[in-house]
Amino acid sequence: MSEENKDFNTEAKETANEFSEGLNNMAGGENKKMLAGILAIVIGSLGIHKFILGYQKEGIIQIIATIVTCGLAGIIGLIEGIIYLTKSDEEFYNTYQVGRKPWF
Repeated sequence: MSEENKDFNTEAKETANEFSEGLNNMAGGENKKMLAGILAIVIGSLGIHKFILGYQKEGIIQIIATIVTCGLAGIIGLIEGIIYLTKSDEEFYNTYQVGRKPWF
């Protein structure tokens, strides 16, 4: 392998790592407060914010509740989004990601 190919491969790997780190930072890395809060407010009735935080069972419950109530259960997502965004980053992380509190 030529020296140019080695340099190119090394640079490509570094760029891929930087891109991956950038995606993690954009999604909040470990703290997904902003993403979960905005999704909860905008499309909370679909329970997407629950899936983002790793609560699959609660996300499915949210979808079913929205279907059964003809969309009225979407208010839960709105309330949760407001709660998520008004908590400090540390409090959100400790409550919803470390403490695994699934509702409100």
